[in-house]
Amino acid sequence: MGEQQQKTLEVQIEIDDSTAQGSYANLAIITHSETEFIFDFIFVQPQVPKAKIRARIITSPVHAKRFLRALEENIKKYEATFGPLPETKSPMPRPIGFA
Repeated sequence: MGEQQQKTLEVQIEIDDSTAQGSYANLAIITHSETEFIFDFIFVQPQVPKAKIRARIITSPVHAKRFLRALEENIKKYEATFGPLPETKSPMPRPIGFA
């Protein structure tokens, strides 16, 4: 048998101006089923009891695991450059439900 060659797919990625501005989130809620992971990103303002989901990403479990690995790798690189991030001890607000 011959060697298996791994083909690399190059993807040209574009971003529109609105998406490039981004959305700030300080809370994420993660839910899942057998076939999907759902990441809801939320901005909770201090002293405001209501918040809206700013972005929802729906992905497969395989891609969620890849995201986890990429996030871990990038946090290690960040901490190597800027120092360790503190662990937060303050509780996050508990979501009541979706309206």
